[in-house]
Amino acid sequence: MLAPLTNQQSHENGQLSNEELKWLTMRAEGGFGLVMTCASHVQEVGKGFSGQLGIFSDNLNEGHIKLTTKIKEQGSLAVIQLHHAGMRTPPELINEQPVCPSDNEETNARGLTLKEVRQLRDDFIAAAIRAKKCGYNGVEVHGAHGYILTQFLSLETNKRTDNYGGSLLNRSRLLFEIVDGIRAQCGKDFLLGVRLSPEKFGMDIQEIKFICQQLIDGGSIDFLDLSLWDCFKKPEDNKYQDLSLLAHFTSLDFKNVLLTVAGKIRTGKDVSNVLNSGVDFVTIGRSGILHHDFPIKVIENPNFEPVETPVSAQYLFNEGLSEKFIKYMRRWPGFVLQESQLEPTKRTEKKL
Repeated sequence: MLAPLTNQQSHENGQLSNEELKWLTMRAEGGFGLVMTCASHVQEVGKGFSGQLGIFSDNLNEGHIKLTTKIKEQGSLAVIQLHHAGMRTPPELINEQPVCPSDNEETNARGLTLKEVRQLRDDFIAAAIRAKKCGYNGVEVHGAHGYILTQFLSLETNKRTDNYGGSLLNRSRLLFEIVDGIRAQCGKDFLLGVRLSPEKFGMDIQEIKFICQQLIDGGSIDFLDLSLWDCFKKPEDNKYQDLSLLAHFTSLDFKNVLLTVAGKIRTGKDVSNVLNSGVDFVTIGRSGILHHDFPIKVIENPNFEPVETPVSAQYLFNEGLSEKFIKYMRRWPGFVLQESQLEPTKRTEKKL
């Protein structure tokens, strides 16, 4: 599966750009069995980054229909990630105060009213219905990385005193209402996944394991997507270091639910190691950026290793990244060659 990767390539009104269409279509051509979009906001006020692909309005449907058609023509599954940034929304992107489960002084985010919480739930569900109409095979609910559903799960950011705050049951209520609502509205044949991250942003591994098992037992989801940052490390919390971070979750009873994980799965051997650990399919980010056909290369050569970084901007352009995406990737240390690192002849060629 192609990881849902921030790329800043679409239009500021949320419409799909030709650049993003090319980037995702190339990954379908390259053998990814499931191509997932970047995080796509379900409300305009939930925008998390410039150039974000949106799914909050029927006015955006034309682009999504074009995208799903192209992905599915290659035999890949088209899945969109449903997202709301919450207090992580830059205020200059929405020209108003960001929202959060409760007032947050650090980010100057305001707490949602009960009516707004229910509207948020309904908008996640409406986005899934819209995605199905646009031809997506399914959706993934983004409950990871400190965005709004994580903010509800976290005791650090959720100070509510109503049915959406306090106990873990209450803090996870919104997530379960969204998941169950999507399943009820979109039917049993529509793929439904949830992304969670068990560390950082106030997350507790034992709480996330409990939520995972409840999601599995509830029968509404098809797959769990765990963002582990590094699939091969021990947990950061000392009290959970009896197992690797991955083993904490492969030990759950998954029944008919599939498990995918992300986090430093970069080589063919990494893919094999993760699959042999009891994971059903792998989520590829970095290596999927470097090689649009990473799955084909790994199938042909189980010992395949991606090109060494840093790589040139031209290399990334040839792999389907636009100038906007390449500019964003310069934030990743050591990923894109800086002009000062180019050979003198290459610098001259670039100026010419």
